[in-house]
Amino acid sequence: MPRLAIDTAYLSNQLKALLSIPSPTGYTDTIVRHVSLELERLGLKVELTRRGAIIAVRPGTGRASSRAIVSHVDTLGAQVKAIKHNGRLELVPIGTWSARFAEGARSTVFSEKGAYRGTILPLKASGHTYNEEIDSLPIGWDYVELRVDALARSRAEADRLGIEIGDIVAIDPQPEFLDNGFIVSRHLDNKAGVAITLAAIQALEREGAVTPVDTHWLFTIAEEVGVGAASILEPDVASMLAIDNGTSAPGQNSSEFGVTIAMADQTGPFDYHLTKKLVRLCKDQDIKYQKDIFRYYRSDSASAIEAGHDVRTALITFGVDASHGWERIHMHALRSVAELVTAYAISPVEIERDLRTHAGLRGFTHQPVAEASEEFTTVSVVESSSDEPS
Repeated sequence: MPRLAIDTAYLSNQLKALLSIPSPTGYTDTIVRHVSLELERLGLKVELTRRGAIIAVRPGTGRASSRAIVSHVDTLGAQVKAIKHNGRLELVPIGTWSARFAEGARSTVFSEKGAYRGTILPLKASGHTYNEEIDSLPIGWDYVELRVDALARSRAEADRLGIEIGDIVAIDPQPEFLDNGFIVSRHLDNKAGVAITLAAIQALEREGAVTPVDTHWLFTIAEEVGVGAASILEPDVASMLAIDNGTSAPGQNSSEFGVTIAMADQTGPFDYHLTKKLVRLCKDQDIKYQKDIFRYYRSDSASAIEAGHDVRTALITFGVDASHGWERIHMHALRSVAELVTAYAISPVEIERDLRTHAGLRGFTHQPVAEASEEFTTVSVVESSSDEPS
């Protein structure tokens, strides 16, 4: 079946809606409701874990191991560490991001009594007061504070507002969708991945596409703090495809165009056979792609493996410039990733052995060996004919 057409207007509208919902790790209930309702509107049955991770299964036609496709709804943010004598708030980050990108950010602090707007400022913010000292102030979370846009000139006044240590702070995304296809915003990691997932499901449903096995569409709520898909996978899932951002930067091979297929991250290589299959699908379906390795990066896949799940994992990404900062992507990459997701979902299962958690050597996969003799190569080709990537 040829690759499915992706409704980029739907994808864009979903991304705009997702960006409008604050969802730092630990404060994801509202976005979980939004995504769940959209999945139900698309025709899928939704179940939530106790904390709110989403599982939506699209039934397949055959009895074989299931596939999972995962993205995460949580984003970076901050948390109130202390209320200072002047009523301003000391912060600690949620997730890993630099205070360099926090300086000047408009934000919302969520307290028991309501939400308050504010701005994250360096401790020395006024040039009229500090002159050149504003340029010599170190960069770090110890050197910024949240100025609340309410009567909070002292610790007592901040207390009256109901602001407490531990309150969640959401950072405004301030998205800009340009006519040339570029999108600039905070939190494209990974709300763009969620929008891609929804667009892929919409295409499958619109076309009535048949998948060979059950597909578990997963949305995790704590990827930015390393939890991710640790506790969301069902036992029958044999392979998991994560959708997240790639790092377009000097020294990297990621791109804001096409699909960037991750070959490894800081936890090691992704599954050889599943990754090989994704590359082959890109070639067969004429989807632009490139490969990359991420040295300072982990995703939902890493958390699943570290939790003890015996699943094949792979990671496909949309290239992001300035990840975890002022991020920029292009619609070409979003569309391309969604196309690959649909191609993978409808592709046949080729490692039938994966149906069983434990099995003998029969049907086990093959990898190339160094300096293979002509005789061995011929035998391997014959034996591998039904043992291609899952």
